[in-house]
Amino acid sequence: MKVHYTGGRVEPAIVDDHAKCVALVKSIQSFHMDGNGWIDIGYSMVACPHRKVFVGRGPRRVPAANGAGLNSGHYAVLGLVGSSGLVKPPDAMLHGIVDAIEYLRAEGGAGREVKGHRDGYATSCPGDALYSWVKRGAPRPGGQPDPTDPPEEQRPQWPGRLLKYPPVMRGDDVRTWQAQMDKRGWTIDVDGAYGPASREVCIGFQQQQNLDDDGVVGRNTWDAAFDAPIT
Repeated sequence: MKVHYTGGRVEPAIVDDHAKCVALVKSIQSFHMDGNGWIDIGYSMVACPHRKVFVGRGPRRVPAANGAGLNSGHYAVLGLVGSSGLVKPPDAMLHGIVDAIEYLRAEGGAGREVKGHRDGYATSCPGDALYSWVKRGAPRPGGQPDPTDPPEEQRPQWPGRLLKYPPVMRGDDVRTWQAQMDKRGWTIDVDGAYGPASREVCIGFQQQQNLDDDGVVGRNTWDAAFDAPIT
């Protein structure tokens, strides 16, 4: 997940008038479509100060807001704050962003990673206030743990060795990767043996994710298996 802000001025009056939020989202959509020539608004979801979440491109669709070459790796969630005017997200907006993240995980296969737009692209987005919240782990206001959000350590880390064929490689790390690929919808035997069939799945997945299609499960391919949206 990549979190964004508008990059322009957001009138503080939207906090007291949800109709202004609707108008702002529509204006962003019009700019993206008429100004940029995009098929729709560039964001997957948009959260406003009233804990309302607008469905932009939605789950299982590639966004356009993360930057060239970066859109297949993360969904894009916009918080309606800007570089001036309303710059600090109210608690209800933070709840809305987390609601959007949970929705994209449940309906779109989103991974555990939540970062700011600036983490992958040279930009000030999502602004210092919103980015500070992201760096704290994007918690719900109030500090209560989210029971639907398992700890980060439950996400298997790259085992430190390259999984490749030939020869056939075996191990629990192979089985873990195969199980994740099976969960993502690929047809693969979860047998702990990395042979020609696993290599073919790996190549197909790498091509889907715009990775080097060498058939080797290195760090980038491993991370994408667990973090990239399911498309």
